[in-house]
Amino acid sequence: MQDRCDIEHDWFATFLTFGLCCGLIISYLPQHLRIIQSKTSEGLSPTYLFLGSTSAASALLNMATMQSGLLKCCVPLGPIRCLELSAGILQLGIQWFCFTLVFVLYMKYYPEHLKQEGISLPTDNATVAIKSPALRTEWRLSIIFSWLTAIHFILAGFITFFVLITAVPSPSPGEPLPPLAYSWAKFLGISAAVFASIQYAPQLIHTYRSKLVGALSIPMMCIQTPGGVLMVLSIALRPGTNWTSWITFAVAAVLQGTLLVMCFIWKGRQHRLGIDDFGAPLNQPRASTPELEVEVTVPIDGRDVHPSIPTIGPLDERTPLLGTQSRS
Repeated sequence: MQDRCDIEHDWFATFLTFGLCCGLIISYLPQHLRIIQSKTSEGLSPTYLFLGSTSAASALLNMATMQSGLLKCCVPLGPIRCLELSAGILQLGIQWFCFTLVFVLYMKYYPEHLKQEGISLPTDNATVAIKSPALRTEWRLSIIFSWLTAIHFILAGFITFFVLITAVPSPSPGEPLPPLAYSWAKFLGISAAVFASIQYAPQLIHTYRSKLVGALSIPMMCIQTPGGVLMVLSIALRPGTNWTSWITFAVAAVLQGTLLVMCFIWKGRQHRLGIDDFGAPLNQPRASTPELEVEVTVPIDGRDVHPSIPTIGPLDERTPLLGTQSRS
């Protein structure tokens, strides 16, 4: 085993990889903090987050499969060399965790007023928001995609584990993977590249249509776009990898750069119009009148049913939050 684990040190690749690991954490922090501080994830596309999470998971499992044989050298070489050998897996693991955390924060801080169908009616003393139980399309897709993301990771992780215990790779980097392991790693790498190549398309369309930056973090993209080039170089220099391991990040860097340019353009437009990243007017005090939410239950019996809107009179501190609804 010691002879087969005779792997040369590549200090440049190692330091580059660990530098990128720190850079990944730092680059994602602005996006995490932006959603938390603004308490909204409006402006992010759920399809973009779904494709990004599944792409990152596929890339991580691809790297784990490609380098699984090298990890057997951890016992004879010791913990320091083991950390060096597994740096690529650590790097992609951080990438997956940080991006998936964006998806988690997106679901947690999704605006309540955008979850359900409804209308807002202005009155003399307040704005009354009438909400229906029917979910809006984007929120419904967000729920579906969140479940699909979890199912994909669990299923792909189980298959990877099964492949690696049935087709055991050699620890020598010069020896090819067993056919089953190589085919699975290639499938993961290609699927990750496909997901990454179309990942930014939904976000580009979403941002273009809204003409607002929304909850997107420009500092994150400013760090990650050039960092994508370094990540490609870092992965390509790792032992036991091929083009399927780094093509994901090459495609993503180009598309992310396009999104960054678009956000700069919309920033300039927002400044000219005097609105913030979410379309609200700048330098204007918020309305002092409260907004009341009235829950309306719409029966589903195959017919078009229009909910009756409760009559709302003068509002004061004794006015109940839920108006009286007439039964049909």
